[in-house]
Amino acid sequence: MITNLEDILSDSAKSMKRSVIRELLKLTQKPEIISFAGGLPAPNTFPIEELKQISNEVLEEDGDAALQYGATEGDTKLREILTERYQKQGLSISSDNLVILTSSQQGLDLAGKIFLNRGDHFICGLPSYLGGLGAFSSYGATPVGIKFDEFGMRSDLLEKTLAKMLEEGELPKFIYVIPDFQNPAGITMPEFRRLEIITIAKKYNILIIEDSPYRELRFEGKDQKMMFELDNSGHVIALGTFSKIFVPGFRIGWVIAHEAIIDKFVKAKQSTDLCTSPFVQKIAAKYLEKGLFDKNLKTIIEMYHRKRDVMLNAFEEFMPKGVTWTKPEGGLFLFLNLPENMDAQDLFEIAIQKNVAFVLGSAFHCDGSGKNTMRINFSYVDEERSRIGVQRLAESIKMLMNNKVNA
Repeated sequence: MITNLEDILSDSAKSMKRSVIRELLKLTQKPEIISFAGGLPAPNTFPIEELKQISNEVLEEDGDAALQYGATEGDTKLREILTERYQKQGLSISSDNLVILTSSQQGLDLAGKIFLNRGDHFICGLPSYLGGLGAFSSYGATPVGIKFDEFGMRSDLLEKTLAKMLEEGELPKFIYVIPDFQNPAGITMPEFRRLEIITIAKKYNILIIEDSPYRELRFEGKDQKMMFELDNSGHVIALGTFSKIFVPGFRIGWVIAHEAIIDKFVKAKQSTDLCTSPFVQKIAAKYLEKGLFDKNLKTIIEMYHRKRDVMLNAFEEFMPKGVTWTKPEGGLFLFLNLPENMDAQDLFEIAIQKNVAFVLGSAFHCDGSGKNTMRINFSYVDEERSRIGVQRLAESIKMLMNNKVNA
């Protein structure tokens, strides 16, 4: 083994950190642990039998192309189908505005690669998706967090922060938001707040990265227009994925943006992986073309809706006074708040002993705050184990509260 490894690492490699969530999942593999930690879809939503048949059809009908290198921009049919779906939602785009990625996580990484230099800043929420923070920070950029209210990122604080940064000559490269069923908070940003943030971004001539992996998983409430549609001026880059609404193992995502920005993503992707797997793209395209995707999506939404309700009801029944939580209209997550004087790290050690796990909320706060918070996933665990897990978590919180009183 080379002896001077640390000395020869790049600045980017030195700033990389292991994902807190990925590492945590290693600790929760024991079957007796009920884990609310991962952002995992329920495996019984995976259309295995249909995919077996479609895989064979793709190989029989278009095997040579499916197993060959493909265009960096992605499979033509899949791009057309996705473009049509977004057009029906109100987006004024063509296939030239959409490129297939190897997961939307690649889109976050490519955005960092394209826009961020060491020492640059970017705006994110308090809290914000850990994968986004990690991707951008690996390029040496510094996050600037904006606190949330019940409607998501506070536009008044965003305005004040940008005004101050402008005075200091260090405007951020972009604003990173997850407006639909935000990870980790579960909050959906209403249209008026989306418009406020877009207006501010235009005022300071800053891009917005709209990360939208959960948008189609709405259980209740009113659909909100995408920020890309509300902007319609090239200030918004939108990211989408099949990971939460189809199968994560395909690792298919996409980016939607102005053609000038799309060109940069294509160039950046060419030096990263050349192309996303043509085989899985063709399977996905045929699955969508047959109408199977929307049928399965309906089943997924109904299932996650029930699971969310079971968890919320269990919270109401078991949680002690002083604990609060968000009530998401869709997605996979909710955020739980302990009393201000409690630390979720202390709770985690108790909870693991009771065989229940969660993700520390502080991991999603770029400024180290949120120590009394935690992210809870409701999509993966079945309804019976979810209720048991909430009961164990509530008992752990009560134990921590008693320890505080007796300390």
